[in-house]
Amino acid sequence: MNIKYVFLLFSLIFCSFLNAQNRVEGSLRDQEKNPVAYANVILLAEDSTSVIKGVVSEENGDFLLENIEDGKYVIKVSFIGFEDYLKALEVDGNTKLKNFQLKYSSDALDEVTINARKPKITREVDRIVFDVENSNLSSGNTWDVLRKAPGVIDNQGNLMVRNSAVQVYLNGNKIHLSASELKTLLESYSAENIKAIEIITNPPAKYDAEGGAILNITTSKAISAGYKGSLEGNYTQAIYPKFQLGTSHYFQGEKLDVFANYSFSPKKQYKNDDSYINFMRNGQLYSRWDTDFTRETNSQAHNANAILDYQISENSKLNFSVNANFTPNTEFDNSVRTEMKDSQRQLDSILLTDSEVFTDQDNIALNLGYDTNFENGANLSVKTHYTKFQQDREQYVNSNYYDPSGNLLNSIDFNTDATQNIDIFTGQIDYTTTLGGSALETGAKFSGIESDSQIDYMDADEIQGNLYVNLSDHFIYSENIYALYTSLSHDWEKWSGKLGLRGEYTDRRGESLVLDQVINREYFQLFPTAYLQYRAADDHSFTLDYSRRIQRPRYESLNPFRYFLNETNYNAGNPNLIASISNNFNLNYTLKNSYFFDFYYRDNGKTPENLVFQDNQNLTLRTVSQNLINSKSYGVDIFHSRSITNWWYAQMFTSLFHEENTFQALESGNVEVTRDVEGIQAYVYNIFTLSQDGTWEGNMFAQHLSNYLVGSYKMEPMTTVSVGVRKTLWNNRAVLTLDFNDIFNSTNTRLTSDYLNQSNSYFSFIENRNVKIGFKYNFGNFRLDDNERTINEAERDRLNP
Repeated sequence: MNIKYVFLLFSLIFCSFLNAQNRVEGSLRDQEKNPVAYANVILLAEDSTSVIKGVVSEENGDFLLENIEDGKYVIKVSFIGFEDYLKALEVDGNTKLKNFQLKYSSDALDEVTINARKPKITREVDRIVFDVENSNLSSGNTWDVLRKAPGVIDNQGNLMVRNSAVQVYLNGNKIHLSASELKTLLESYSAENIKAIEIITNPPAKYDAEGGAILNITTSKAISAGYKGSLEGNYTQAIYPKFQLGTSHYFQGEKLDVFANYSFSPKKQYKNDDSYINFMRNGQLYSRWDTDFTRETNSQAHNANAILDYQISENSKLNFSVNANFTPNTEFDNSVRTEMKDSQRQLDSILLTDSEVFTDQDNIALNLGYDTNFENGANLSVKTHYTKFQQDREQYVNSNYYDPSGNLLNSIDFNTDATQNIDIFTGQIDYTTTLGGSALETGAKFSGIESDSQIDYMDADEIQGNLYVNLSDHFIYSENIYALYTSLSHDWEKWSGKLGLRGEYTDRRGESLVLDQVINREYFQLFPTAYLQYRAADDHSFTLDYSRRIQRPRYESLNPFRYFLNETNYNAGNPNLIASISNNFNLNYTLKNSYFFDFYYRDNGKTPENLVFQDNQNLTLRTVSQNLINSKSYGVDIFHSRSITNWWYAQMFTSLFHEENTFQALESGNVEVTRDVEGIQAYVYNIFTLSQDGTWEGNMFAQHLSNYLVGSYKMEPMTTVSVGVRKTLWNNRAVLTLDFNDIFNSTNTRLTSDYLNQSNSYFSFIENRNVKIGFKYNFGNFRLDDNERTINEAERDRLNP
């Protein structure tokens, strides 16, 4: 069956339920008139024998039952510590009930319960809040929750919003790891501790001006003292097996909270690229190279976290955290076969390359923070951060040329030894207060970075020449950023507004000792932000926002080093890269806090990008870091979620977009070239409650991404369909999961660069299709919430490309 029809079928099923029916809303209070959160609210048939629908009350005690037909019903409210509450109800259109007052009792819950509420989505003036606390999304891990957040796309392990990479924060503090390290880290964090995901497409002045959209994970607050812990593991079978084992421990005392987490992730990964290059001369095909590239990676990642919170007084607290990621002895085994053909596509010669890369990498972050509240409601927060990053890399390359009969024509060998050491220190102070009925935020931040990178080529005489001069190098880089910001927000009866301004002064210096080249850059930029929201009615709101942002080059992109796959294919950094400025506009319309329509325009400016060029004279392919001349995108995003039935919850996201990049074609006479696409992203995510007690749960995820732009490459369409099942055991003490990912093996796709004298393409295959089984066991007071979080500073984002 064609996978696109499968996706379309589920979309049509989903859309058929979009026509809204009646809503029944109310609120729960105890005998002291305090709200009762997370109580089971069950709508029964008039004879009280069958369940029509059920929800869980919110933190403020409110509940909402949607899609209710006219008729007579019975509402039943159950919660531990309270007597069951029963009330007859007749629905005739939308119905708003008076507060229900629950009476205290020691009786347990009735046999009919709603184990988790549905996720709640709220549009605030500067962000979308995806509330998943105690929902049917909170039984997995944090990575899975992020993938289901409104507008977020998982593109082969890279989280994206509006076709751009996101920044992930935890409790307002950024997590800065590579994409693979981030995924490993968040997969080890339980979603039970997540309160909400904040999707911030235009971040306000409080956040660093660098980067794109932000996903801020907010965790639940501790509610009772005690100890809890967990042991968990998962096994993934793709082409090669993969494992992850982890344990978490949390203790809350009267003044001291302690959290510790450790995970171990041994993996063997497979990657295969099927590519071609049509080398052109005088507008005609000169030579065609067909390449089969295979990489096998063996890694063993260790990730450890520790967090201590100490309550100094009722209003002040001190926190310390450490995050350590150790990945020793990672081995990349690369095998390349290139068939070189003439203009008639007759085999001329064969190039076989075997290379091994060995990497040791350590990444340690230390954080210290102080937070205090004043009697007038003001708050002062001080944070310091230090990162130590080290990487050692050795490479061994052997290339052999053969004629069509298999006779050896030539052999080339070389070795490299590369090191990178990065030290980062940041200090930040934030102050919030009220000013004439408005909320005022102001603060300052300093960031200092020192990077020392070196690469030595040994036995490389055979590849020396005009194309490969000065291969060994020593690059020293330093960067200091000084920032001040302030913002003011105010709420009126139907209007909300927020204005902010951030100023950043950057002083950076790069020095290549071998090339005897020094590049200094100093610049000051202002970054305004503005938000305006109008609530026309209870079910209608409009929000207009704007932000000016900056994108600085990654540290590794600035290194002028060359890393060779073989002597005809290499990557090169560029110390001349400059930061780019973007302007971002967004208009949102929200209907019933359920339908979200976002119209956006983004001028990305001279974004640093990795571009691939084929040299038709020297017959090489190089990937270089280069500033685009211009980049822009615009489109419309549509998101909707709802409980279709009592046992079926669904989310749907669709994005129609235009993307274009204009760059200087270095191997095409340095002319300007514009590559653009119109495309669509869409997904449907479903959760099914498969048993009355809620201990069996299923899910289905279908996603389609049409044409997409990656630098100068256009990506062909891709589709993903995944299904899974989850079983909770022993009164939620244990969870067993089984997932089938990319079941049609259709996520991998081809990318092509075809313009002027450039004609090359590759199909990248990674292990997206797999079967994953996981098990988690909770012990101690495992229903205790915790302080699970991390503090990392913004500059760590550029440690890895």
